[in-house]
Amino acid sequence: MRQKRAKTYRKLMHLYSMSFGFRQPYQILVDSEMCKIAIDSKLDLTKQLSTVLQGNVKPMITQCSMQELYLQGRERQPAVDLAKTFERRKCNHREAIPGDECLLSVVGETNKHRYVVATQLHTLRNRLRIIPAVPVVHINRAVMVLEPPSEATLKAKELTEEQLLHPSAPELATVPQVKPVQKKRKGPKGPNPLSVKKKKKQPETSGRASQKSKAETSDTPLSTAGLPGQKRKRDSQDDRHEGQSAGMTDGAQDTATTRTRKKRRKTSAVPPPSP
Repeated sequence: MRQKRAKTYRKLMHLYSMSFGFRQPYQILVDSEMCKIAIDSKLDLTKQLSTVLQGNVKPMITQCSMQELYLQGRERQPAVDLAKTFERRKCNHREAIPGDECLLSVVGETNKHRYVVATQLHTLRNRLRIIPAVPVVHINRAVMVLEPPSEATLKAKELTEEQLLHPSAPELATVPQVKPVQKKRKGPKGPNPLSVKKKKKQPETSGRASQKSKAETSDTPLSTAGLPGQKRKRDSQDDRHEGQSAGMTDGAQDTATTRTRKKRRKTSAVPPPSP
C-alpha cells in the first residue's frame, strides 16, 4: 500500500474511533461475494483487511451468507472453507434470507455494535451510506479500498462534537449557580464624608426660649401696639412681664437695666429734626 493512501486510511479510522467509539480488534462483517472474489483474486483477506484498517481485525460472517455459499455447489468449496475460518455471527433468522438483507438487519439503524462491512454488492453499499458511522470496504481491481465517510456520518460527527461542547443535565445540576455581578454606574461622586464639617447642634434651652418668645409675640393683641406719639397702655401682659422680671435673679436684672440705659443714650444722642 502506498504511503499516502495508508495515511488517509489512518485518519479515517481515527475519525471513527474518536467520534463513534470504534476499538480494536475491528469487527468486520464479510458477505459471500467478498469471499468469492478473494478466492478468485488469490488475496489473503484477513491480512488485507488489517493493512487497510491499520489495526487488528476480527472477520465475521452470518449464517444467511454461509447458506448462500452452500447453495452454490462444490465449485465454491474454497470460498466455503475460507468463510469457515471466520467467526460466526448470529443473525437470529429462522429461515435464510438474502445476504444483503441479513447484513442490514445486523447493522441496524445506528450501527450500535460498531461493525465494519466488507461487501461487493453495489446496492448494499448505497444503502449502508445512509446509516451513520458504517465504514465500508470493497475490492477494486484486486486492490482493497476503504470508502470515505458518507454525508450521514459527517453530520453525526458534528452533532457529537456539539454535544461534547455543552454540559449535560446532571453536570449542570452539580454546578453551583453564581449570581451576576451588578456593575457600578459611573456618575458624579458625592463629597468625602471625612472632609465635610459636621453641623453644630444647638442647645435645647435656646430653642425652647425662642419658641416661647414667638408664641408670646403672636399672642399680643393689635390694640396694645401703640400709635406713634402716644404712650403705650399698661395691660395685664405688662404686669405679667414685670412679675417675670421680679422672679429673675439679680444678675439677670442687672443685664436688663444696662440694656435699657444703652437704648436711652442712643435716643438722646440723635439730634432733633430741624424745623
